[in-house]
Amino acid sequence: MKERILLFTIVFGLGVFIYIFQSYFNTVWGLAFLCTFMFIYAVFMNLSYKLQKRKLEKFPKVINKDYKPFVTVMVPAHNEEGVIGATVQNILNMDYENFEVIVIDDRSSDNTASVIKDLENRFEKVTALIRTPDAFPGKSAVLNDAFKIAKGEAVLVFDADATVDPDFLSKLIPHLEPKDVGAVQARKVIRNKNTNLLTRCQNNEYTMDAHFQVGRDSIKGAVELRGNGELIKREALEDIGGWNNYTIVDDLDMSTRLHIKGWDVRFCIDAVVYEEGIIYIKPLYRQRRRWLEGTIRRYLEYFGDVLFSRKMSLRASLDMTAYITQFIMPGWFLMEILIRTFKVFAKDASPHMLYSSIFIGCVIGFGFFLGARYALRRYDYMPRLDAMFEALETSIYLLIIWFPLVLYICFKILFMKKDMNWGKTAHGLVMEEEASIKAFIKKELEKTKQYTKEYADKLLRR
Repeated sequence: MKERILLFTIVFGLGVFIYIFQSYFNTVWGLAFLCTFMFIYAVFMNLSYKLQKRKLEKFPKVINKDYKPFVTVMVPAHNEEGVIGATVQNILNMDYENFEVIVIDDRSSDNTASVIKDLENRFEKVTALIRTPDAFPGKSAVLNDAFKIAKGEAVLVFDADATVDPDFLSKLIPHLEPKDVGAVQARKVIRNKNTNLLTRCQNNEYTMDAHFQVGRDSIKGAVELRGNGELIKREALEDIGGWNNYTIVDDLDMSTRLHIKGWDVRFCIDAVVYEEGIIYIKPLYRQRRRWLEGTIRRYLEYFGDVLFSRKMSLRASLDMTAYITQFIMPGWFLMEILIRTFKVFAKDASPHMLYSSIFIGCVIGFGFFLGARYALRRYDYMPRLDAMFEALETSIYLLIIWFPLVLYICFKILFMKKDMNWGKTAHGLVMEEEASIKAFIKKELEKTKQYTKEYADKLLRR
């Protein structure tokens, strides 16, 4: 109810503001102000990154080689029998010796539990945790159960489809050492990015996100955890009371609570965790729906804490507030159209009714395009023309995925009953696709053999 009332207040206030603004001014100027603010903030983050990079080139960071805390690696798994074995074996190949692995079966209906038990029997570092069918659902509850038996001074969380290079943890650990740092997030990359247009756009989206995370890190802003490849200090986890069982985005919820408690969250661009991109549109929408709903709900839930927390740094608070502007744009766009359409029927519209609405769409698309192109050039070292083409298709992809979902989630929060539908991400789809193709080929070969045999029998009878 709190979230609904707050969102209604924000939406109503925005509607009144736009209506009044339209009556006395051209709302293009209001949008121009908002876009200018976002542009200046992006430039500020970019300059901060370059200054930080130049400073590190002159005075390289001294790494304390003696800082090697014992790490508990947690891997939740729900119906992941196809990928979990390879994931755990990949994790065990990390060159950081001081760690254990807890693999958790979360009420699976396939053979995931058997696979996990087999891993426990085969590898000394692996512990299997099998949750009962009546256990509280959700990734947060899974991680809280595993934390009860974890021995580590820090906790590293992987998704069931994660793969990393051997030096992954060695690169991540030094960023966790400062006393005020509560967590570190690694860069995420789509492993099967060349499968189709969707996986390519997802990877470009991740690259763009890494670009913004680096910028936020450079100003010590509100860097966010991303669930897969997040390293969290035990002291920080205990300080915030572990994971929130009643959120659908455990990582974003934890990020916000860490910042509110005064903990710094850092981003490590050099440590990369690879995951499987979604190859079909329906499960992709389901995943993004969960992400966006969780993002908006946590902003509403912790709105007061972000504004008035005494422990949260001013930089993180301002950064988080600035970041919310990305969700104002779609609402502004829709209200522009609705209010101006109402004025048309009321015969009170200017002759250029949709100028500002068109302006919003162009600004959002162009902003995505510039951000994606810049990120692809900087972090994926993509040639100019390739970066331009992929940035264009990625900006269109983001508008199609992100824009309508923001509006839908706002509608859902306002008028629909809250549910705890986590919208599980489907893993192993690439392997399923390959297995399906192989099965089809095998079936066709058997048909051919049968036809050949029948034809040969007919010839013999003659």
